[in-house]
Amino acid sequence: MKIRLPICFLQLTLLIIGCYNFSLSQTHFTRLGNADVRSFDEGWLFSRYGLQADGSRREEPQNVIEQPGYNDKNWQRIDLPHDWAITGPFRIELAGETGKLPWKGIGWYRKHFVVPVADQNKRIFVDFDGAMAYAQLWLNGKFIGTWPYGYASFRMDLTPYLQFGKENILAVRLDTENWDSRWYPGAGIYRHVWLVKTNAVHVDHWGTYVTTPKINPQSATVNIAVTVSNQSNKPVKTILRTRIFQAGIGNTLKRQVATTKDAVVNIKAGENSIVQTNATIANPKCWDIENPNRYFAQTQILINGKIADTYYSTFGVRSLKFTAYNGFLLNGKRVDIKGTCNHHDLGSLGTAINASALRRQLQLLKDMGCNALRTSHNPPAPELLELADEMGFLVWDEAFDTWEKGKKKNDYNKLFKDWHEKDLVAMIHRDRNHPSVFIWSIGNEVMDQRNVALTKHLADIVKREDSTRPVSNGYNDPDGGREVGAAMALDVMGVNYFFGQQPSWDKDSRYANMPTIGSETSSCVSSRGEYFFGKEYQNWQVTSYDVAKPGWGCSPDEQFRTNARLPNLLGEFVWTGFDYLGEPTPYGSDETNLLNFRTDPSKQQELKEKLEEMRKNNPPSRSSYFGIIDLAGFPKDRYYLYQAHWRPNFPMAHILPHWNWKERIDSIVPVNVYTSGNEAELFLNGKSLGRRSKKEGRDFRLVWDSVVYTPGELKVIAYKNCKQWATDVVKTTGEAAKLTLTCNRKEISNDGRDLAFITVFVQDKEGLTVPRSNPLLQFEIEGPGEIIATDNGDATSFESFQSKQKHAFNGMALIVVKANKGMSGNIIVTANAKLLNSGQVVIPVRSGEKEE
Repeated sequence: MKIRLPICFLQLTLLIIGCYNFSLSQTHFTRLGNADVRSFDEGWLFSRYGLQADGSRREEPQNVIEQPGYNDKNWQRIDLPHDWAITGPFRIELAGETGKLPWKGIGWYRKHFVVPVADQNKRIFVDFDGAMAYAQLWLNGKFIGTWPYGYASFRMDLTPYLQFGKENILAVRLDTENWDSRWYPGAGIYRHVWLVKTNAVHVDHWGTYVTTPKINPQSATVNIAVTVSNQSNKPVKTILRTRIFQAGIGNTLKRQVATTKDAVVNIKAGENSIVQTNATIANPKCWDIENPNRYFAQTQILINGKIADTYYSTFGVRSLKFTAYNGFLLNGKRVDIKGTCNHHDLGSLGTAINASALRRQLQLLKDMGCNALRTSHNPPAPELLELADEMGFLVWDEAFDTWEKGKKKNDYNKLFKDWHEKDLVAMIHRDRNHPSVFIWSIGNEVMDQRNVALTKHLADIVKREDSTRPVSNGYNDPDGGREVGAAMALDVMGVNYFFGQQPSWDKDSRYANMPTIGSETSSCVSSRGEYFFGKEYQNWQVTSYDVAKPGWGCSPDEQFRTNARLPNLLGEFVWTGFDYLGEPTPYGSDETNLLNFRTDPSKQQELKEKLEEMRKNNPPSRSSYFGIIDLAGFPKDRYYLYQAHWRPNFPMAHILPHWNWKERIDSIVPVNVYTSGNEAELFLNGKSLGRRSKKEGRDFRLVWDSVVYTPGELKVIAYKNCKQWATDVVKTTGEAAKLTLTCNRKEISNDGRDLAFITVFVQDKEGLTVPRSNPLLQFEIEGPGEIIATDNGDATSFESFQSKQKHAFNGMALIVVKANKGMSGNIIVTANAKLLNSGQVVIPVRSGEKEE
């Protein structure tokens, strides 16, 4: 029997289905901010003047390069992001503190582009996520602006000098010759660039401020302050509307959950208006580090019923509370900060930002148990905050390494007077909607940390722009900063290393209610896979027994004991999560290290003598030893010490060192075990070497310090609460026989940005990685891709990061591969070495958006 439904019923049903599908559909947007945006990364031309990579000099033509008619046909063709220094070459005479790379120079970029005539009534902007350094911009020969701080994001208005329907030339001059750094800063337009189109009436740059002042399980109040800009020549009446969506993966809108009431806004010509609106989310999903639930706000401006602008903002429903005695509370629950500090380079990729490389780094930290990141010592790339939001990291967002008084001749001190407020406001406005950002930092170990008025001035700027998060500062003279009262301007006291006076400051009425966090801790140094007996330093490497540290630092174990002794501390940010380019302590001669002993003349003199010796020896070290993970992204032993402590419920055990010591037969080889268990028994070739147990708050590794080396198998069985918990085994290997390749991705996208990281293992015939094996490896690639970088984690390697050959370092090496844009198929990567069987890995390339 057929049932005939009334037409009106069918129409109603289709309407309901249509609404239902709309509410569940996933709409993707390109980037946070104004919706009409496209990547401006491709098709740039580059030429380097001033200091050259080989140390020679090329004179810069004056007042001509910015002109439209300048001949740039022979310039290098590049896509952004671009770090002009990472290609090297490394030069022994260059400073180790900046990676022995030739980053100083004058870089010119030019881009030819056309904007359609149809856009002539629009405003056209260019957004730079970062350009190192002293950026100056011209459009069609007309100067349009400057932004000198290389870590700042900024916008320039192209509209006044734009030729619609014709070729335009954007010229950018960067100068790193007049910029000094204590670490490798990179050089060039090293972050993304975007072309943004809006109508004359639009949401201003970083023009939304989203807060969630009232939260309970039933509802969350969302306040949205929107800055509407009227760049037309007449007053305009607009309607402002914001819809709120649950966030999907990346920049996707899922189900709509709330909307604001329409706000009628009258804006005078050439003026801005801040409009306050609000909405309520029923049964909100809170953002935290285990469940990083995000929301997106889609704000639209309507004029005469038509959408004039759409703007996307991110936020999370979450509450922050910082207490002096109960720690840090996220959504009312105590969270101990298990953080790492990180500089901004991506190892062999240099400072050129890449989201898939950054995601790999963050996943390694997440697996270790890290839950917080400190952006040392500058505003990060936007991608870091977006990934932190999505992956569940808290972020200490830091502005400066210096204020008025510099650490280097030409560091930020040259900019501070004229630019500190602009740079600080830019960072806060760009980042204040990110749920991951939980602390603002106004500085790191600045020379002015006892300056009461200046500390208050900077803190007041932050609090004026965002009152929802605390302000902190990283002190390496915490006693001085507190004694004079400078720290009273802060909400959270950040202490770098020196915690000895903390109990007395907790009793000081001025600071009794001020929470303290370890803004920089440990500074342990090590080289992956290197083990020395009776010494800590040898052949420009550092032992991996995780006991070596500079005079201001301490072992991880000692910091854990400090945290246990001072349970009111909010937690710590370890120096550092990853090795990074530059600062090769203890093999560096950076005089700014003396600042860590500014109140201890005897220690300062001792370090000064060591630095002078280093200057004479000119060490080959070009990257740091501080990392828990090496420059190639390979975990050091220390990784497992932190994992054992930071993930106590994760069954794991890790033995060090390796067990290839043919020169030490019948000699003692101390054995350490890192485990999340509380006791363990060690076996050598099946014979028990005894059982060790930890004392809570005191022991964080188990040590068998009198093991007599015999080849064979070393095994540990770890226990927790008297039950078997985890095991680990290391064996004496055979001779190196083959190469084995593994990839961190099952497939990659052909978008030209997605990367695959391939690990090469030097193994014996049984498949065991052979320690202390350093053969020269040759790499080949077939199919629709290219090798863009190689590394091995050796801080003394001067082999180019772009070389298709690389010595293994303690049995491992890294190959970084990307697919050719728009192509598909299989990439085949092969590694060869003399007398070893080759290794190979196949990486499928697919079209469309990448999947991590």
